[in-house]
Amino acid sequence: MTPVELSRTVLRAVRRAVDDGELSVVVPPRAVVTVPGPGGCGDYATNIALQLARPAGQPPQRVAEVLRPYLLGAAGVRDVVVTGPGFLNFSLEGARAAQGSVALVSEILRSRGRARGWGQSGVRSRRGGGYGWVDRPTGQVVQLHAPHEVRAVVVMDVVARVLRSQGALVRTSCVARPEREWTEVLGVEVDAYGTPDAPAPLEVNVRPVPAAPADPVSLGRDAGRWALLHPAAHDRPRITSEYLSQREGNPLFRVRYAHARTRALSRNAADLGFDARPGVVQDVIQDVIQDVRALETALADHPRILAAVATRHAPDRLARHLLAVADAVTPLLPTVLPRGEEKPSAAHRARLALAEAAGTVLAGGLSLLGIDAPDHL
Repeated sequence: MTPVELSRTVLRAVRRAVDDGELSVVVPPRAVVTVPGPGGCGDYATNIALQLARPAGQPPQRVAEVLRPYLLGAAGVRDVVVTGPGFLNFSLEGARAAQGSVALVSEILRSRGRARGWGQSGVRSRRGGGYGWVDRPTGQVVQLHAPHEVRAVVVMDVVARVLRSQGALVRTSCVARPEREWTEVLGVEVDAYGTPDAPAPLEVNVRPVPAAPADPVSLGRDAGRWALLHPAAHDRPRITSEYLSQREGNPLFRVRYAHARTRALSRNAADLGFDARPGVVQDVIQDVIQDVRALETALADHPRILAAVATRHAPDRLARHLLAVADAVTPLLPTVLPRGEEKPSAAHRARLALAEAAGTVLAGGLSLLGIDAPDHL
C-alpha cells in the first residue's frame, strides 16, 4: 500500500464516519500521510484528526478514536495506534506494504523517457516529463501575466511549465519586453509582452516579492533560477554566491549531487553486470529504514506536489520537495552496490531501482524548474 492509497483509505474512513453520524464535518479533499514523527510508531501516520477537530467541535484525540475502528477494517492495515495529541499511526500488513512500494517504484521507472505533457499549442512536449504528469490535455486555459521584474518572470516561466505538465494550455505575458539577460542567461520564455490588444488590460497575477536590488543573472542559469525559486513568494530571495558552492550547505548542490549519485550507481551496477528491478527494500541497516520510508512517501507525494504548484502558482513547493527527496535518498545510496566479494542479489537490484526512481523524480523536477540535472558532478 502506497501513501497515496493509504490517504484514500483515510478519506473513506472519514466519509463513513460522517455517513454514520459519528462526525459532523466536511470531508476534506486530501489526507496527508507521512512517516511517523517523534513519539509515533508503525509505518505511516496522519494528522487528519487534528485537521478535523475544530470543525467537528471535538478534541483531536476523540476524533482519532472515532476514526480508528473504521481504519482497522481497511484492507492492508494491520494496526492503528493513536499517539500524541491525536496522530493516527498505521502498521501495514507486510505483503501490502511491500506491494505498494514495488508498484510505486515500477510506476516511476516506467515513466522515464516518455514524451508527455503539452506545450502552448496542445502539442506533446519532450522537455522533461514522466511521473506526475497527466495523460492528456484537460482543456484548462490559463493566462499568466507578470510585471517587468526578473523574479516574477522566472516564477511565471516555471508555473507555466508545471501547468503544461498538468494538461493546461498556457499563455504567458509580461508588461514589457524581458531583459535580454533574462532570456539568454536565465532561459525564461515569454509568449508576449507590452499592452495587449484586448478590451480590458490583463491583471498581473504573478507577483512574488522582487529580487531587486540584487542581480541573479551573475549566478548563471541554474544557481540564479534556484535562488529566485526556492524561497516562498512572500520572502525576499537572497542572491549570494553560496548557491555556486559545491558543499552540503548549498541546497541546490544537495539536490543535483543526489541525482548525479543515482546516475553513477546505475553506471557502476552495469559494470558489475546487474540492473535495477523493483522489489522489497527491507534488509538495509536499521538506521536507514526510516529514510527508505521517508523516501517512498516523498516519491508517492510527487504528483500531488505538481498539482499544488499548478494550482497555487508556488514553484517553491517543488524546490523544497526535491530537497526532501534528495535528503531521503542519500543515506540509501551507500547500501546499493555489493561490497567486497559480495555478489549482486535481488536486494541490490531493489535498492538500485528505488535509487533510480528518486533520480527520475529529481531530474524531472529540476527540468520543470528550468535547472540542469547533470549525470556527473
